Amino acid sequence: MEQPSLNLCFFWHMHQPDYRGSDGVMTMPWVFLHAIKDYYEMPWLLNRQKGLKATFNITAPLIEQLNLYSDPLKNDYFLSLWEKHPSLLEEDAKVWLIKTCKSTQYETMIKPIAYLEELYHKESLNDDELIDFQMLFMLTWCGNYLRQENRLVKALFKKGRGFTQSDKAELLQALVEFIATILPFYAKLQKEGVISLSTTPYNHPILPLLLDMNNAKRANEHTTLVANPISLRDDAIEQVERSIALYEETFGMKPTGFWPAEGAVDEASVAIYKACGLSWIATDEAILFRSLGDDNRDNLYKPYSFNGMTMGFRDHGLSDLIGFNYRFKSGHDASEHFMQVVEPIAYRQEDATLFVILDGENAWEFFDNNAYDFFTALYKRFSQTPWCKTVTMDEVSQLKNQGKLEMLAAGSWIHGNFDTWSGHDEKNRAWELIYQTKRDYENHKQAVSEEVAEEIKFHFLASECSDWFWWYGDDHVTEFGLEFDALFREHLITIYHLLHMQPPADLFEPIISHKSSASFLRKPQKAIAPCIDGKNCSFFDWLGAGCIDESKLYSTMDRVRGPIEKIYYGHNDSTVFIAFEGDISLFKREVLELQIIVEERGEKFTFPMRQSNRSESVELALHERIELALFENVFKNLTAFHLRFEILDGDNIVQTMPGYGSLFIDLTESYADNWFV
Repeated sequence: MEQPSLNLCFFWHMHQPDYRGSDGVMTMPWVFLHAIKDYYEMPWLLNRQKGLKATFNITAPLIEQLNLYSDPLKNDYFLSLWEKHPSLLEEDAKVWLIKTCKSTQYETMIKPIAYLEELYHKESLNDDELIDFQMLFMLTWCGNYLRQENRLVKALFKKGRGFTQSDKAELLQALVEFIATILPFYAKLQKEGVISLSTTPYNHPILPLLLDMNNAKRANEHTTLVANPISLRDDAIEQVERSIALYEETFGMKPTGFWPAEGAVDEASVAIYKACGLSWIATDEAILFRSLGDDNRDNLYKPYSFNGMTMGFRDHGLSDLIGFNYRFKSGHDASEHFMQVVEPIAYRQEDATLFVILDGENAWEFFDNNAYDFFTALYKRFSQTPWCKTVTMDEVSQLKNQGKLEMLAAGSWIHGNFDTWSGHDEKNRAWELIYQTKRDYENHKQAVSEEVAEEIKFHFLASECSDWFWWYGDDHVTEFGLEFDALFREHLITIYHLLHMQPPADLFEPIISHKSSASFLRKPQKAIAPCIDGKNCSFFDWLGAGCIDESKLYSTMDRVRGPIEKIYYGHNDSTVFIAFEGDISLFKREVLELQIIVEERGEKFTFPMRQSNRSESVELALHERIELALFENVFKNLTAFHLRFEILDGDNIVQTMPGYGSLFIDLTESYADNWFV
């Protein structure tokens, strides 16, 4: 057999929305926190293994907000509270500060620091405890680079408790100095040829929707269109040109490529990129398959040219393995699995190019050790694999074996359509408010000075950010949904103030329905003992079972949503019962397996799902839904344990459940706290 050959293009997207209110102050701390955890660390991890290459996309809002940390207390509301002694905080500010600190991922960031976990669970904190909580919160967000290389961070971790206001001031100063090194580090690695750098239209807008809202209907004929849309073509061009100018100011050269926000493309937006001098962009496999009218996966593993623009199309499944599945595996096991999945591509197709493109920041807090073990193992594996060559997008754009696209379908990286940003009543309402404000501005702009017109343009561009629309509707949830909603509407309200007009009353009405991420989980309310027959008619058998709604588990990231949409669970003294609901037809036509992992033992039970069966460990019924009984042989002498489920198609992981981590089962549970009437 001939030696395989594969070009592997890793592409990391670094982005935060613009959190600045009308006063220019960032209202949420996520730029700062990801800066000390991820933005330097990701290229650092790559560069530790010499010879590897990757592409990083850095958005304009991220660049501008990183630069604001030259004066952190003036520009970051959270840090202005964090820096104060707790006795000086108003009660509302203190409550919001603690809420924000407690939004940190519990299992991988809070729990590993015993004293932080203790403080986290306290109902109230005195001033000294709150100072400790604030310090440990900031330290747990410090990434591996800071923990290994920064002397102060190491000393403060060693101290552990009893922190002072002086410690807070010293740590903040050190972190601000560190943040100032991030963008120069990217510039250095780009100059050395280790990375390609790209950017995104200025405020991360869905460019095809700005150009023509009818693209939403073209991508999904069932979408409900916004009433009376108008083209925002001038804004779309401005978004691209401003981003190119900021990139050049930051890195001393013009960008060669773009990651369109959310991978959203259409033919008109590509023409704008081409006219602005860009040579490559990237998007999702769904766009390629719709453009070709053929979902043959072998077509995926090469770059394409459309009207002279080189395009890379991400392998959605492989990208999601890293973003969502590998957090449940050891670094070694995850890296080995990745290579097992990739190797057949290299053998099957000569000079294949594989595009793995994903969020470069939000996934890692769900991994142990901020994914340090995973990346260390994966990058070492690459360096030891002669047939796998890592390449940048700039290098890909020079490859000769590019396919040619005669047409380009409109769509994004989520399901190949625009439904995440349009179609739902809340999303459409946000667009309607932009259109209403734009029409009012057009009627009064003749009385506006050039200076004020520039301010108004800034707020229009900011209101078009994709992130606002992400949180509207019922497809994603966050504890900060109301804050995002207020930021969006504030941009439009500010435009009216600049026009010396009274803003319409509806701009002061929240668009978003208050939703909590806790709504995805209902705990069991009594012991159950259902008949395992796979039929929905056995409602009373499962009455009182817990329920996990997998469709509500998508927050800052999204993924290919697996066939299972809801999980019901419960137990009695000796047996655990599970039911899966969703696209059950898939299991009847495909040869898939279910793997059950008992985390405490590291044991795995794997069996086919195509038909009902029973063993000493498991009884499975497949009919209208999938029902399982797990017998004592699965958990043996354990009375409390965590279960995880994986649906497998050979080496491919189709879905990992629950999406939030693992399912905790306590066979001694009395259900007293969960009873209902």
